[in-house]
Amino acid sequence: MAVKVRIPTPLQRLTEGKAEVEGKPGKIIDLINDLDSRYPGLAERVSENGKIRRFVNIYVNEEDIRFLDGENTEVKDGDEVSIVPAIAGGRGI
Repeated sequence: MAVKVRIPTPLQRLTEGKAEVEGKPGKIIDLINDLDSRYPGLAERVSENGKIRRFVNIYVNEEDIRFLDGENTEVKDGDEVSIVPAIAGGRGI
């Protein structure tokens, strides 16, 4: 069994159009780097210098990693990881 990773639509062009891919268990940052070895460019859009980018939210089994152990959050076989880019902008009232 592996870790299921949900890929947001804007990044699916890097994953050959796949909305879900599988990765290796371990720390979140290692999972991102593992995915980058198969889907080049993914890590640089999600992380920088070993840290998750400010406007990228990552959830493990629906729990925000910021409230767990951040980039060092461990994932195991069967876990589900969601990468969710924050959307900013809009028009003020």
